Amino acid sequence: MRRTALIFTLVAALAAAAAVADTEVVGTTAGGAHYKIVVPEPWNGDLVIWNHGFSLSPIGPVDDLGPLAEVHLLEGFAVAASSYRQVGWALFKSSRDLELLVQVFDSEFGAPGRVFLYGASLGGIVTAAALEQADLGNVVGALTFCGAMAGSRNWDGALDLRLLYDAVCAEVPEAALPGGPKGLPRGSTLTEEEVAEAVNACTGILERRGQRTRAQKRRLRKILRLGGLPADFLLVDMNYVTFGLSDLIHSRDKLRRRQGIGNESVVYGDPAIDAAIERVAAKPKAERRLGRNFTPDGDVGDARIISLHTSKDGLVIVENQSEYAAVVPAGNLTVGVAVERQPTHCGFTPPEVIGAWAALEEWAAGGPQPSAADLQASCEAWAAFFPGLCRIDPDFVVPDMDGRVRPR
Repeated sequence: MRRTALIFTLVAALAAAAAVADTEVVGTTAGGAHYKIVVPEPWNGDLVIWNHGFSLSPIGPVDDLGPLAEVHLLEGFAVAASSYRQVGWALFKSSRDLELLVQVFDSEFGAPGRVFLYGASLGGIVTAAALEQADLGNVVGALTFCGAMAGSRNWDGALDLRLLYDAVCAEVPEAALPGGPKGLPRGSTLTEEEVAEAVNACTGILERRGQRTRAQKRRLRKILRLGGLPADFLLVDMNYVTFGLSDLIHSRDKLRRRQGIGNESVVYGDPAIDAAIERVAAKPKAERRLGRNFTPDGDVGDARIISLHTSKDGLVIVENQSEYAAVVPAGNLTVGVAVERQPTHCGFTPPEVIGAWAALEEWAAGGPQPSAADLQASCEAWAAFFPGLCRIDPDFVVPDMDGRVRPR
């Protein structure tokens, strides 16, 4: 009954969209992060904060308040977002950036009654970090999509892919990429196009299957098998482990040119690779610094969390959810997995997204904790208004992270 009432309330709000007036505030915090805040009239007294995903583009004014911003405003929620002061893996400062954002909000509009957080991809782990680290007021709920919920452990997988690539492609001079386990040397002018050319020289990934040489097919199969990747994501992932790894290690406000990720004891399951792959020792202080920024420990207080993932994500793997569920109390977390035919990163349908938000609202208002089956039912209810598939499988068992990211 509560969900049905919410549907009719929001549909009525959508129909009355033209009557909504908003107050917008933009600026830059003392930490250097840009922010944007929008408060509707009338305001229901609550705040939703959107956390964006991974980007190496220079920070600038915020133009994205999240995929549900229009819905939130029509429901009467204020919405806000930070650019973060850091690019890339912004977890070293993101919780403080959100605290400063909320301080601006409080000074302009007064403290909100309730605060909701949501984010996608990197924004998922930014959300998780804020739940544990930041003082944002009365945070009652959080929603994540395709989040890197295992936190810093994802960088173990990134290092593995980069070093697997170097080992498998060592026989192809045109495939060589500079930098190795540190990403890129400082001052490198390498471009994404040049990364694609190198990966293609090794694997033929840009060619039709029939045009790849036998050696390219063999090397491609080995990288995908040992890396646990769908072919569609190889170039995306190689850019991430080249440029993103370089930013993480070389930035003065991150790992400060120290190797925070290692693979000394990793067994890759292929004797030739185990013998040939470069072995790297993590520097203990840098490794601890990376772990603190950020690996969840599950101290989420009373916050209610719904975390969605697509089953075949090749950038932020679904196994992140098993790692997060291992530390967060079961009574605080519901995980839903949309089973897809083709791999996507955050390829959710509109009713899956809004259905998850509706379920979180009901839970935060005092309703029972939703199950994955409830998330599917909520999606199906919303599909009448926002067409799209509902693919959340209540029986999906999220595999263990160790099966894709070899333990250290």
